[in-house]
Amino acid sequence: MSKYRDRLRIVADILLIVNDRAKKTRIMYQANLSYRLLCRYLEGVLDAGLVKSDNDDCFALTAKGREFLDKHEEYSKRCRSLEKHLDDVNAEKSALEIMCRSAGTTNRRLNSRSLGKELKK
Repeated sequence: MSKYRDRLRIVADILLIVNDRAKKTRIMYQANLSYRLLCRYLEGVLDAGLVKSDNDDCFALTAKGREFLDKHEEYSKRCRSLEKHLDDVNAEKSALEIMCRSAGTTNRRLNSRSLGKELKK
């Protein structure tokens, strides 16, 4: 898995934080975002109706935000499963490539020995 978060992971992180109501500072630090990025993402989740803001400058999760989190969790599980499956397939491919190299090396050794014996005759 890459070390950088994609857009959906950042949105999910923000939604998880505001699940218990949070102010900008808390969201910024817990989501590990700069203030500029935080403002950009908050604007997006507010416009999408995933988060609502109250009079105390606190942000809270909406029903649509909860639905997003549920679907994102399912999506993340499927991605992890696919990554594991792909790792298994790549391991099988590597094993096959090693078998080809080993067989090729052994055949070359045998052929060169046979050729050497024939030249001595």
